[in-house]
Amino acid sequence: MAEILMFRHGPTVWNAEKRMQGRSDISLSEQGMKTVRKWHLPNEWMEVPWYVSPLQRAQQTAELLGQEKFEIAPLLIEMSWGNWEGQRLPELRERLGPEMEEMEALGLDLCPPDGESPRNVQERLKPFLKTIAKAEQSVVAVAHKGILRTLYADATNWDMRGKPNEKILDNCAHLFQVSPTGEISVKTMNISLLQSTEFFPRPLNYTP
Repeated sequence: MAEILMFRHGPTVWNAEKRMQGRSDISLSEQGMKTVRKWHLPNEWMEVPWYVSPLQRAQQTAELLGQEKFEIAPLLIEMSWGNWEGQRLPELRERLGPEMEEMEALGLDLCPPDGESPRNVQERLKPFLKTIAKAEQSVVAVAHKGILRTLYADATNWDMRGKPNEKILDNCAHLFQVSPTGEISVKTMNISLLQSTEFFPRPLNYTP
């Protein structure tokens, strides 16, 4: 068995403006940097392997947490929003009307023009999960909301129609288990990065 402790990068200006970022390589905002500096991870989680999205906002997050040794994992790049990147959801709904309603009703199969669907992302992540499974250890992954949502959907059989059983909160880490065959399941969601690390779960096979 293996584990992935995953969390989203810190906030950007586009996050504050509620724009779809996707693969647009937006850096952390000044406020985002201040936010990440308030996060806390136990030392034992700093010592396991770290995998980080190639986008600068994820790499900046790892560096601000004091992690200098991480591997860039191209498969962890954010879901592509294609022609919708830089736009806001309410404006798309207003402009596209019933067409947008039909697209959102597709759940896992919603695919923006020239973009990527959540199901596409799930397929893309399978080789990464199998690599983690073979290692049989705990790792940290710094990624994106789209990656977290698709992994959570895979782990819980959520089809992305309607609300998930648990809201994926910001300023939190989320612990997933990966079976030897690369199947993912939820271990602990919404572990606060802003509170004391005293009750933070320990890495797999950790010995004090």
